[in-house]
Amino acid sequence: MSKSEAAEPKTFWQEWSGFIIFIIAMFAFRIAIADWNHVPSGSMRPTLIEGDRIWLNKLAYDIKVPYTNIVLKKMSDPQRGDIIVFTSPKNRTRLVKRIVGIPGDEISYSRHQLKVNGQVVQYEPLPFEEVDKSVQAERAKQFKLYIEKLPGRDHPVLHAPVPRTPPVSFVVPEGEYVAFGDNRDQSDDSRFWGTVPRELIIGRTRSVVMSFNRDNYYLPRASRFFKSLP
Repeated sequence: MSKSEAAEPKTFWQEWSGFIIFIIAMFAFRIAIADWNHVPSGSMRPTLIEGDRIWLNKLAYDIKVPYTNIVLKKMSDPQRGDIIVFTSPKNRTRLVKRIVGIPGDEISYSRHQLKVNGQVVQYEPLPFEEVDKSVQAERAKQFKLYIEKLPGRDHPVLHAPVPRTPPVSFVVPEGEYVAFGDNRDQSDDSRFWGTVPRELIIGRTRSVVMSFNRDNYYLPRASRFFKSLP
């Protein structure tokens, strides 16, 4: 009898242990360290568009016990201009917005004008040819594109011809943040439901991993793969 004939058959664990360990490691990585997040709406246009998949750094601010808001170690503080993923205080859905106010700030917004601590934030027209082709259709809708000179981060914003949101003002409490969508007239954000508690922030994103055009058979948008975000 040959050695191969005498060898005992492998157990399930021997056969699949490597794959099982890999799957567990992947789940642990996505739960505790990093993940990607789907962008389902246009509330962050022109920065993010529907069909983007963004890289989510879950260790940017805090190390937490998985599936809880219990902080094990503070890593850093969210800053104005950061794009964050968080759980909505309104309905517990996952949202992507930009921080415009940090603890202690006085924030006001009225008729497309943002003020931070009494200082008027400046705007510059964004040349249309500099806009990603995926959002150039906004031109047909007569939306206007600007660079918002937010203290800490210049970034693009989208304004409707006529303001569609009511004026608001905040004095941001300790441990909370004001988050707006870059698409200022089509975003459900802090202007409607208030500040975001730090414990609801899941992480920060600084890049698009990949993007698929859901209006064109989910074809990939190659120009947006691994795109850094302002």
